[in-house]
Amino acid sequence: MNMIAGGTFLLGEDLRVSRLGFGAMRLALGGSIRDPETAVAVLRRAVELGVNHIDTAGTYGFGDLHAHELIRQALSPYPADLVIATKVSPPGEAAAAQLRGLVEQDLRRLGLDHLDVVYLRVGGMGKAGGESLGERFTVLADLRREGLIRHLGVSHVDATQLAEARSIAPVAAVQNQFHIHDRSDAEVLARCEQDGIAYVPYFPLGGGRARLDTALLTRVATRHQATPAQVALAWLLATSPVTLAIPGTSSLDHLTDNIAAAGLRLTSDDLAELSEQHAA
Repeated sequence: MNMIAGGTFLLGEDLRVSRLGFGAMRLALGGSIRDPETAVAVLRRAVELGVNHIDTAGTYGFGDLHAHELIRQALSPYPADLVIATKVSPPGEAAAAQLRGLVEQDLRRLGLDHLDVVYLRVGGMGKAGGESLGERFTVLADLRREGLIRHLGVSHVDATQLAEARSIAPVAAVQNQFHIHDRSDAEVLARCEQDGIAYVPYFPLGGGRARLDTALLTRVATRHQATPAQVALAWLLATSPVTLAIPGTSSLDHLTDNIAAAGLRLTSDDLAELSEQHAA
């Protein structure tokens, strides 16, 4: 395992993060093992292995397990270089009015005096776009000026919504769906690359909806003595210098496998083969 080989990215021009981070959703929502001791062990091991970018949300919870509280239990007092990003997605017509309360709640639950990155999550799981985010993003911009938020991001947005957000305040990161089997967000990724904005794909391994055992992925993985999932993560990192992968897991074994992907170098032939297959 070599996190250094995966490279780093300067998020928001002042937060240096490893390009392979950790998504906390599966610790408390949808994981195969819903056990607080295991979740705490996974978080601590991730940091031991060099992860310094953790993605979470106040909605990541099931029963008595909640990602924010697990992160605080496992890692507080936090390492100086640890970057914690969270998402807020208030529903309904009163969405903007709820944002301050959601941010303050995240601060309390994580035990922080400010949040490194807060994404405004827009819409549901359907196609991105079709609504203004201006009023909601303006509230977050105000909270940033107050010092409660260091950097702002947007999630599940199209190019028009990204431009609208950037007309209000700087956008440090975009979190949209993008993985080896779904490259439909290429326009937003290209804009992020052009402007030095971090692009953080959610469901980097397809979120259980995409097959990673295809003949092509398996063939490339075999050449590198790796797994198809590791190839999919290495492909994300190779796609653009602004991509940050945040695979999540509730298993120590899967964590080790995921982090090992940071050191996997796909050849130009591998990348061409993967691109040709997608185009076909």
